[in-house]
Amino acid sequence: QVQLVESGGGSVQAGGSLRLSCAASGYPYSTFFCMGWFRQAPGKEREGVASINADGVSTSYADSVKGRFTVSKDSAKNTLYLQMDSLKPEDTGMYYCAADPSRRNWCPLLRVRYTDWGPGTQVTVSS
Repeated sequence: QVQLVESGGGSVQAGGSLRLSCAASGYPYSTFFCMGWFRQAPGKEREGVASINADGVSTSYADSVKGRFTVSKDSAKNTLYLQMDSLKPEDTGMYYCAADPSRRNWCPLLRVRYTDWGPGTQVTVSS
């Protein structure tokens, strides 16, 4: 049974940093496929934040986080990361880790592409 579990969320002041982690388990071939981070603010749709391809070389970011967030993965540890710097109040929301085991490259930030999801971790940024 596949499982994704996020950690690292919390409360921080604007301008601060957080590092989210997502531990993956149950996949027969490590995490050699597309993975991504999504977030959902209260009353809003879940939106894509960042994605990374199978070998960790190709990444994509939402315009709102470019230059501030960095996605990475450690396939040996089956772990996905999201380094978030220069946080803003509008970054507040529940952050979800997601996986698309059917793809290795071209990992768009489209929610419907991802079949496996973690329960989420809350990020709160105060002004």
